Amino acid sequence: MVDFLAFRAGIESFLGDIWGRTQDLIRESLDSEIELLNEANRFIFQHSGKQLRPLMSLLMASACSNGQVTEKSCHYAAVAELIHNASLLHDDVVDNSAARRGVPTIFARLGATPAVLIGDYWLSKAMDLISIVGDRGTVMRIFSKTLGDLTRGEMIQLQKSIQGDTTEEDYLKIIYCKTASLFESACVSAAVSVDAPGIFVDAARKYAVSMGMAFQIKDDILDYQGDGRLGKSVGVDIKEKKITLPLLGAFKETNLDIETKLRLMVSQMEEHPDNAARIIDFVRNSKGMEYAQQKVNGYVEEAIAALEVLPPSRAKDFLKEIAIFSISRTI
Repeated sequence: MVDFLAFRAGIESFLGDIWGRTQDLIRESLDSEIELLNEANRFIFQHSGKQLRPLMSLLMASACSNGQVTEKSCHYAAVAELIHNASLLHDDVVDNSAARRGVPTIFARLGATPAVLIGDYWLSKAMDLISIVGDRGTVMRIFSKTLGDLTRGEMIQLQKSIQGDTTEEDYLKIIYCKTASLFESACVSAAVSVDAPGIFVDAARKYAVSMGMAFQIKDDILDYQGDGRLGKSVGVDIKEKKITLPLLGAFKETNLDIETKLRLMVSQMEEHPDNAARIIDFVRNSKGMEYAQQKVNGYVEEAIAALEVLPPSRAKDFLKEIAIFSISRTI
């Protein structure tokens, strides 16, 4: 099992000053004369997650430039983290989430309105960071597309949770929009920040999209394995009527009549919350998680293959190691 904290510390040490600069940019951009806002921001910083997006962004900039990371690289990495946290603040309101990473959410602490407003503030500061470095539109369009994707993914997921008819194609579209698109923006903007050639930009895009898909599918597998650590309880998604890949994989092991019955159970989750335990048992006993894990493995292979065009470097090695971590991670 990978000790992720030690692994991340190794990446941060390798990145050195550019990691520190990125962290400073995030903090400085959020500084406000409003103490309530500053207090909420400090709380978010204290309980930050893996910070994979800015780490991957800076590693990609380094891998595409023989280590010649620029000030723009740091700005765009910071933008990725700001957008990510803004999306989490909004998601917690949409999903009525009381806890994240083992601690109360801003939504739980302050309410829906402050959580949405703080998320909006983080988004506005992300756009500011892009404009400060004189972007002429390319990177703004990259991140603007992701903002649209985040909304599209949430709306498709909401519609499907009402209808109960999510297919694997629907699911892949949702996780591209909600997760992989921001991975893509983080890495493509990184390549652009160092004036990488087109073949490197394409590699960054393929790596990031594959990584984003793998990462979200693994998250959805862990939702069926949750044990309460870090605030991650089992079956959160299914209790919110979200049909994810482990359940879709389990459907492949049964007949249409049982699938129809199970989909009805999902749609009736609010009236019959005990349905969740039955569906979780079905997934665990029907090779649903194994099916989803095979998909994770495939996306990780694609991510690693995409890096082959980049020259040898420690940054490239770290990007490969992050991909491998996605296969076996438990957090």
